[in-house]
Amino acid sequence: MKERKRHSGIQKLGICLMAGLLSAVGWTAQLTVRADQPKDTIAPEIYGHFAEHLGRCIYDGIWVGEDSSIPNIRGIRIDVLEALKALNIPVLRWPGGCFADEYHWREGIGPREKRPSMVNTHWGMVTETNAFGTHEFLDLCELLDCRAYVAGNVGSGTVEEMQDWVEYMTFDGISEMANLRRANGRQDPWKVRYFGIGNENWGCGGNMTPEYYSDLYRRYATYVRNYSGNEIVKIACGPGGIDYNWTDVVMKNCHRYMDALAQHYYVRGTGSWGHKGSATQFDEKEWFALMKNTLEVDEVIHRVKEIMDKYDSRKRVALFVDEWGTWWDSEPGTNPSFLYQQNTLRDALSAGIFLNIFNSHCDRVRMANIAQTVNVLQSMVLTEGEKMALTPTYHVFEMYKVHQGGRLLPTELRCDDYSFENQKVPALHVSASKGKDDAVYISICNLNPNKPAELNCILEGFKVSSASGRVLTAETMQAHNTFDKPNVVKPAVLEGIQVKDGNLSVTLPARSVAVLKAVQ
Repeated sequence: MKERKRHSGIQKLGICLMAGLLSAVGWTAQLTVRADQPKDTIAPEIYGHFAEHLGRCIYDGIWVGEDSSIPNIRGIRIDVLEALKALNIPVLRWPGGCFADEYHWREGIGPREKRPSMVNTHWGMVTETNAFGTHEFLDLCELLDCRAYVAGNVGSGTVEEMQDWVEYMTFDGISEMANLRRANGRQDPWKVRYFGIGNENWGCGGNMTPEYYSDLYRRYATYVRNYSGNEIVKIACGPGGIDYNWTDVVMKNCHRYMDALAQHYYVRGTGSWGHKGSATQFDEKEWFALMKNTLEVDEVIHRVKEIMDKYDSRKRVALFVDEWGTWWDSEPGTNPSFLYQQNTLRDALSAGIFLNIFNSHCDRVRMANIAQTVNVLQSMVLTEGEKMALTPTYHVFEMYKVHQGGRLLPTELRCDDYSFENQKVPALHVSASKGKDDAVYISICNLNPNKPAELNCILEGFKVSSASGRVLTAETMQAHNTFDKPNVVKPAVLEGIQVKDGNLSVTLPARSVAVLKAVQ
């Protein structure tokens, strides 16, 4: 034991001396990646997405109908489909969100001209035509080659309704539900991997207490069955934001009956939920506040994991952060209930931090679904008629997709602080993985909007022979893409990477997200 402590002390001294040396030669940040100590696998589902019947996410964003002049495949617009396929989307969550607990699936099957309409009470009291239903959603998942995550109705639905939906989608035998599916044009059952037993049942999903929801969960989950070789991951509703009591009660009462617990977490700047602030008109105070608030997600996940560990020390139950992202005031001139917001470089930095945190907690976090895919909140894609624009957040997901299925690598980072007024946060945020191709991938966010960072990176147990990188940045914090100027914020080659003595060094621009690739 003494020898181990002595070795640790020498190692720390060496790191300090190295840090001093680097400072002397102008380096401001030191990153050590333990490339010879790969840990848990980063589940591809951490890079998942969420599409709700909300505003123009489904209609206009994904679904235009077969008769539309916008090029489509069976009603699904091709430009959006191709953009999403480029992200290697692993899983898509649907139909909500709050909409899930007022959605009755039978209204969304059969000939579209005969489907009854309904009022979307949560999102603007607009008419929902039910043109996009179970068949259309699962067709989309097959076109994207991704897994389906269906959110079931606990708030206003019945146990029988939920049971019948699962049977309709996944049973290969002879039954009323399977025969109904065949009559509606689908002979073979689908594979539905993930099924949520309600959504936000503490709020829009029924305003329930955790004790009451726990009883309902156990009842409803009993009838979500595995048919014809399909194996469903059953997901219990977790808290929104910080509600550790909800987590504790639901884990205590339901952990034996669930496979995953869903956590929701949205961030903003200094504003309130009633006045969240503009997505594009902000200053450095708002920039700093978002960076700080996003970093706090790490502590929240630590606390949630501690509670889950009390009841599930083997980590059988996964944590799914199945709604997350930035939330700003709706764009001026748009329906405020549609939650349409622009997406700037600031949102991209927040997304990079979120994803780094999820990677670092991949022992328990095995899915995350950004809210939302198209035209709602922190979306990947914006559309307007035939026009389409990719957001800065889209580009972060495209750059970070190299982490999907890789193994997390431990890191140690020493860097300057980014200070604003009387507050400060670390200027850099990082995660690293070893890919299936044996390359090391390092994703780094420079939170400082004013100052580049000089980074020296040591990869232990991995002698770098060459390295490359890509970077996402722009001239201003408020930079964003529009239909008229769709390439204001887009990835570029990260120039100036140097490899020496098996390690690498690079200058990270201010307000940037970078991904490095190192090979032996």
